[in-house]
Amino acid sequence: MPTEDELIAGQTLPITPGQLVNSLRALGLCDGDIVMVHTSMSQLGWIIGDAQTVVESLLEAVGSSGTIVMPAHSGRSDPARWQNPPVKPAWVAMIRAEVPAFDRALTPTRGMGQVVDCFLRHPDTHRSGHPTVSFAANGHHATDILEPHALSPSLGEESPLERLYDLSAKVLLLGVGHSNNTSLHLAEYRASWPGKTFAVDGAAVLIEGTRTWVAYEDLDLHEEDFEAIGEAYSATTPSGERIGAVGTGIGGLYQMRPLVDFAVDWITQHRR
Repeated sequence: MPTEDELIAGQTLPITPGQLVNSLRALGLCDGDIVMVHTSMSQLGWIIGDAQTVVESLLEAVGSSGTIVMPAHSGRSDPARWQNPPVKPAWVAMIRAEVPAFDRALTPTRGMGQVVDCFLRHPDTHRSGHPTVSFAANGHHATDILEPHALSPSLGEESPLERLYDLSAKVLLLGVGHSNNTSLHLAEYRASWPGKTFAVDGAAVLIEGTRTWVAYEDLDLHEEDFEAIGEAYSATTPSGERIGAVGTGIGGLYQMRPLVDFAVDWITQHRR
């Protein structure tokens, strides 16, 4: 990941908001689009206005009738399952008892990046109520996409991902690959493969105003092969992606429905 000094040294001029909007439109974003966005700021170069410019440029590119969606995952799950890093087994019961209940306004994201954090602060952005894998949305279809968001299936049928699929949303990867493509989790729920399992997870939520630890069963997710799925899709369906320069980085734009359908078949055939 390049440092800010390296970004500045590598550019003749900084990237302006207007240039960013033009790049997004050249890539294929249009007024009225519904787009789920994944971004790595460090891969886009030194942008005047940083994450705020990225957020405002995305909203401008889809216009007042469009909708921008981003994963806003908190990582607030059962500490017994944590791996990056794991916690001491003696801590698990204490964390379950003491961690605050998920709050759409207060609970921070984990590992989502500064664009998502900035997006959440926009006054017109809404956040779904899932304590672990919430989504944020801003625009015409925001509340229709986000609500309801049940504990389980968290990323499957009747989740925001299914509604994005049904609305023929696009997926925009800015400086990241398909390993970050959350939409492919919907394919996991729909596919079959040897060893497909469900696991018990948990989180602290508010139930009628009372903080409660709730355990629930959900699909055991695996994104290790998402990059291979994306490579296979690009190789067999070149018309299904738009690739272009965004800032000093690369953006990829995909129709979510055919990509997810492809991933269902790929996982069923190849995942072992």
